Amino acid sequence: MIHDSIIRERLVTGDKTAADVTRDISRPILNQPSTAWKVGFTLSVIFLAIFGISLFWTVWTGIGVWNINKSVMWGWDITNFVFWVGIGHAGTLISAVLLLFRQKWRMSINRSAEAMTIFPVFHMGRVWVGYWALPLPNAFGSLWVNFNSPLLWDVFAISTYFTVSLLFWYIGMIPDIATIRDKVKTKVAKFWYNFFSMGWVGSTRSWARYELVSLILAGISTPLVLSVHTIVSADFATSVIPGWHTTIFPPYFVAGAIFSGFGMVATLLVVARKVMNYENYITIGHLEAMTKIIMVTGSLVGIAYLTEFFIAWYSVVEYEQYAFLNRAFGPYWWAYWSMMSCNLLAPQVFWFKWARTTPWFIFIMSIVVNVGMWFERFVIIVTSLHRDYLPSSWVMYSGSLTEVGLFLGTFGIFFTCFFLFAKFLPVINMAEVKSILRNRE
Repeated sequence: MIHDSIIRERLVTGDKTAADVTRDISRPILNQPSTAWKVGFTLSVIFLAIFGISLFWTVWTGIGVWNINKSVMWGWDITNFVFWVGIGHAGTLISAVLLLFRQKWRMSINRSAEAMTIFPVFHMGRVWVGYWALPLPNAFGSLWVNFNSPLLWDVFAISTYFTVSLLFWYIGMIPDIATIRDKVKTKVAKFWYNFFSMGWVGSTRSWARYELVSLILAGISTPLVLSVHTIVSADFATSVIPGWHTTIFPPYFVAGAIFSGFGMVATLLVVARKVMNYENYITIGHLEAMTKIIMVTGSLVGIAYLTEFFIAWYSVVEYEQYAFLNRAFGPYWWAYWSMMSCNLLAPQVFWFKWARTTPWFIFIMSIVVNVGMWFERFVIIVTSLHRDYLPSSWVMYSGSLTEVGLFLGTFGIFFTCFFLFAKFLPVINMAEVKSILRNRE
């Protein structure tokens, strides 16, 4: 009996040729901005202005404008930091891992994933002395960085990761930047695109080196991203606070980063494919593949939540047990159950094909995912701090207006950068998409 293998659906639909790919993906760059782009960019700039005002007020007045106190010394600041670091790390991890596994469906989504790498750094408060975190010779007597602190590990890990991610993102765009260089008309645009294309001519030697460097950077990025989010989890796991000092945090944080990263990629691409007319390149198949990963990683995160409760019970440590009971049934119960609903229960709808193939529903669920991941970081930080060993130090915490402004402002940074990226650089990797066309004439 002869077995007929299943033929996979086309990754690029519409019988596109290489010329069609160049024309379609270059159109938003070469044409005037659309009304949708202008509206979105304007809203992003408004939120960016909110960030600027909130940041100025924080630096000018001091972090006393936040509602942190002697018990909850970390609040929305670190919650936002871990939230965005998770999304940023997932971007390069998504692209690098799928490249190493030769997954061709990544070719339409990898660039948007890579472009998500941003890091709000103002959670440190006194930004003007930020250089104190670097091991530099100084004239301040015994002042020196504490190499035993995981907060210092963050400095080195994130700066290294940022450098590698920037190279990975930029080098992947060089052939497409050269394509845009040959299409633009104005001398100024041609000069800058030529400058950033680094004299790309598309020779066989250039392509061989391009692919080699991409594989090397992907190989470096994958363990680096895993280690970086492990180090971020070490900010909590190396402490002695009940609810934090647990060895499950590193894999739990990495799974959460992939989960939230795919959620944000889905948010961006569901809109981009419609507004920018990319339905033939970002197909329902791409969306379905992403939702499957969201479902799997959401289930892994849910297992981590349940494992934490089991270990707290199994440990017979009353402080640990109380920390988790307080999360679920204490004064912040609403945050805990919002986290559980968004991260564990909601992604289970993707078992159904209709949910995985309906763009508007995927868009809503991607937002639900990221709301849940923000609540996860809030629950981990605040519910573990607001009740100490001594009842006299128990205190409630809620974000101040300034903290809310900074949080909303981070979305302003993110989307302002993304809208500029979508206007001046190809959102989809033209060179790689051309390599998977059925009809290449």
